Amino acid sequence: MATAATATIPDRKDLTGPALRTFFRIADAWRLSENEQMRILGLDSRSTLQNWKRGAVSVIPKDALERISYVMGIYKGLQTLLPQTADEWVRKPNKAQIFGGKSALDRMVSGNVADLYVVRQYVDGQRG
Repeated sequence: MATAATATIPDRKDLTGPALRTFFRIADAWRLSENEQMRILGLDSRSTLQNWKRGAVSVIPKDALERISYVMGIYKGLQTLLPQTADEWVRKPNKAQIFGGKSALDRMVSGNVADLYVVRQYVDGQRG
C-alpha cells in the first residue's frame, strides 16, 4: 500500500516517456549525432537508441534517467545564461580549466556520468 508521500513521487516508468522526449528535443537543438546521443545516454547499442527514439521502451535504467536529468539541467542553465547562443555553446572550445580548451560536448560524450555532472556544476556555477 502506497502512502501519501510515496504516491506523489513519480517512478521511472512515469518519467521515461517525458524524459526521453525532452532528451531528443535537446539532442536536436544541439545537433547531436547518434553516436553523441549514445555516449551521453551511456548506450552501447544503436538499436536500443532507435527503440528509445520510437518510444518503444517502458522503463529506462536509473543511470540513463540520471544522465538525462544532467542534460536537462545543462540545457536549462544555458538557456538562462546565453539565450541567443545556448545551443551553439556546447560545441565551442572553452578555456575554462575543466574543459582544457575543448568543448563542453567533448566532456559530455566521454561516456562517464560524472562528466555530465561536472558540466552541470560548471553551468550552474556560472549562473551564480
